[in-house]
Amino acid sequence: MAIFKFDFIVVGSGAAGLLAAHKLAGTGRVAVITKRSPEISNTDLAQGGIAAVTAPGDNFDLHIADTLRTGAGLSDPRVVNLVISEAPARIRELVALGTRFSLRQGAYELGLEGGHSRRRILHAADATGHEIERALLETCKADRNITFFPFYSAVDLILKGRPARVRPKKNVCLGVYALEEATGRVHSFLAPAVVLASGGAGKVYRYTSNPDVTTGDGMAMAYRAGLRLVNMEFVQFHPTCLYHPQAKSFLISEALRGEGGILRGEGGKAFMKNYSRYRELAPRDIVARAIDSELKRTGADCVHLDMTRLKAAFLRKRFPTIYAKCLRLGIDITRDPIPVVPAAHFFCGGVRSDEHGRTALPGLYAIGEVAHTGLHGANRLASNSLLEACVFAHRAAEAAGRDRPGLPAAGKPARWTTGNARPSDEAVIMTHNWDEIRTLMWNYVGIVRSDKRLARASARMKVISEEIVKYYWDFLPTRDLLELRNIACLAGVIIRSARSRKESRGLHYTVDYPKPSAKFLRPTAVDRY
Repeated sequence: MAIFKFDFIVVGSGAAGLLAAHKLAGTGRVAVITKRSPEISNTDLAQGGIAAVTAPGDNFDLHIADTLRTGAGLSDPRVVNLVISEAPARIRELVALGTRFSLRQGAYELGLEGGHSRRRILHAADATGHEIERALLETCKADRNITFFPFYSAVDLILKGRPARVRPKKNVCLGVYALEEATGRVHSFLAPAVVLASGGAGKVYRYTSNPDVTTGDGMAMAYRAGLRLVNMEFVQFHPTCLYHPQAKSFLISEALRGEGGILRGEGGKAFMKNYSRYRELAPRDIVARAIDSELKRTGADCVHLDMTRLKAAFLRKRFPTIYAKCLRLGIDITRDPIPVVPAAHFFCGGVRSDEHGRTALPGLYAIGEVAHTGLHGANRLASNSLLEACVFAHRAAEAAGRDRPGLPAAGKPARWTTGNARPSDEAVIMTHNWDEIRTLMWNYVGIVRSDKRLARASARMKVISEEIVKYYWDFLPTRDLLELRNIACLAGVIIRSARSRKESRGLHYTVDYPKPSAKFLRPTAVDRY
């Protein structure tokens, strides 16, 4: 086992992690730990854009009101205010770092998405995340103070003492254990400040728009260290993922509906008017439930998003990535409706962090989708996620830079030991449990829930989790085993959170309690004890 010492450790290489690394590199040496190659992230797949007030006729109050309305009463108004008000500065910073947003006649070409009352979505055609990732990655790779460790899987946080049962503040985060995929060895990465920017956990569900890396590693590590996970029942299902056997996890951006796309069901009938006065521009929770309802009502495999009434030249220019991908699969979006289904997309909950990204564990910061900041509440407003990532990357980097002199040096951590663990000889068990968890979560803890479904999921997950824990300690760690351990951990947390909320609010809809209740107008917090 090797020991690597840095001033800062960043786990994850999406927008939040890369922007934080760039800023931290001005005050110290930074290690960026990334499970695959650095460009693989949710950020890289983000199509729609980043929301910010930049145009005449728009203002902070309107953006704040849209965010609070979509959050269904659980967004923190103070956090919403600071994120929206700091958005223009973060946009200017991204541009200064080389991000090229789409322009029209010298001004930003702004998109409209569900839940927004104004056009305020900056985008780079329909590959905004890829463009932001490109600019930030180029910046970070050129910085001599940043060292990338690709194909290293974070295993657990290194703590000064045992995981705190009630008060993590009595403990200290000293670093991260990480598995080097090439050798199978677990190494210690030590630093006074660790930034979790490891993204979400879409792979907990069978159908997701997320890449394969999104197994909730940072959330699970924090949970095992004694930190609380907040609002984990609020999983956003993107309404429109491409339905095609050769199109794994390909998103059809909400921006298509913003430009006039119509959702059609059986017989080509438009159905959103039956579910919301906002029709296709309703918030994502409403649109996803509407599609789910239509599929169950008709028995169809998918619904269709119809863009054919728009000009072909406009569609090819505005959505070049989606146009090209669909065309390769035999779908010409200028003439053919696009087959779509909902898929798990974004976690509104995560590791509780404050307005500076600090967690309850000294030395540990959480930003991006891994964190619960209070911005999203019970449902995320479209294109607020990249914004949140950038705002809290900035704030956490500033805080970590200020905090570092007062944080204890790592000293000599406990060495990673394998005990009597041996190489796995039953990989089929991992594959079986992986498939069972994701299918169980999709069927019982998905878009529409019930007490009976959640109880069944809870009982089955208890058995599966016990199997996985035993397997984990019996065999040497691999990336697949670590990911399985983490999705099992988070599946259990999501189920516990969902069972505790006896109402329907935002993304959590249960047939047993179909209306919101003032009794539950508060975040849900779950810890391992």
